[in-house]
Amino acid sequence: MSQEKVNRYKEEKANRKEILAKEKKKQAVTKAVAAVIALALVCWIGYSVYDMATRPDTSTIEMDASALDSYLSSMGTETAE
Repeated sequence: MSQEKVNRYKEEKANRKEILAKEKKKQAVTKAVAAVIALALVCWIGYSVYDMATRPDTSTIEMDASALDSYLSSMGTETAE
């Protein structure tokens, strides 16, 4: 059992530079992909906010306030007892 550990350690020691290089490349690729995703997300949110801010307001709301006006005018004409 201990001879297997020794052999594994020797093999790892012999290939340590290659193993570290692979790990560094993997970390660099992971960081690059995360940066691209974050940049895309920020750009998408920024464009959405800009588009909503510059969109012309074409909707109009019409309201019939005659019932409210008649109610308010009737409140002022009532006599106090």
